[in-house]
Amino acid sequence: MPLNITDKADGLAFKVRVQPRSSQNKVAGLYGDAIKINLTAPPVDNAANKVLSAFLARLLSVPTSSVTILSGHTGRNKQVLVTCEKKADQRDAIRQILVDWGEK
Repeated sequence: MPLNITDKADGLAFKVRVQPRSSQNKVAGLYGDAIKINLTAPPVDNAANKVLSAFLARLLSVPTSSVTILSGHTGRNKQVLVTCEKKADQRDAIRQILVDWGEK
């Protein structure tokens, strides 16, 4: 099943499957229609969500404030929004990075 990237008025939304308490932070490929991301942080006190936002922001070259978890705050399956201009080349670049991750 391919990665589903949704255009929103303020950015791009996509699904993420988080594997907390991993040995390293990394993109591990696809998990159904979501990007699987391994995180070193434990799933307590919002730690994994904070690490996820910072990790995605670094990989996508956007500020941490541009990464928002829309749903799934207490579970492994999350819907994430990366805020970016609709007409900007940045949106196309972010979309391509996400597609490339899905092909791993």
